[in-house]
Amino acid sequence: MAKGHRSQIKRERNANCDKRPSAKLSYARVSVQKACFVLDAIRGKDVETARAILTYNPRYASSVVLKLVNSAAANAENNNGMNAENLYVAECYANCGPIMKRVRPRAQGRAYRIEKRMSNITVVLDER
Repeated sequence: MAKGHRSQIKRERNANCDKRPSAKLSYARVSVQKACFVLDAIRGKDVETARAILTYNPRYASSVVLKLVNSAAANAENNNGMNAENLYVAECYANCGPIMKRVRPRAQGRAYRIEKRMSNITVVLDER
């Protein structure tokens, strides 16, 4: 049994939360494996370098991740009052989202399942 009032427990739990600016996209229509190729390229880089990499990357996931990096940078400036030049990508990861299941007709009356995968992408920035 927890000690204290419910509001006190919530206050203590929220005090331990991460204060770094972040942006999260749920249900992105790109598979986790394809998103991770793009995320691995920008992990640990400063925000301006990450934007340059994402702008000229030909993969579809790069346009999605670019919007996330811009959103996280705006959150850092407006909500946390951080300096834009000192920001870098501290964490970025993609988790598996729901899967849309479709059926494709094949030879001799068979049906093959097509899985259209989604991902939940998170970008966390920090200040150097």
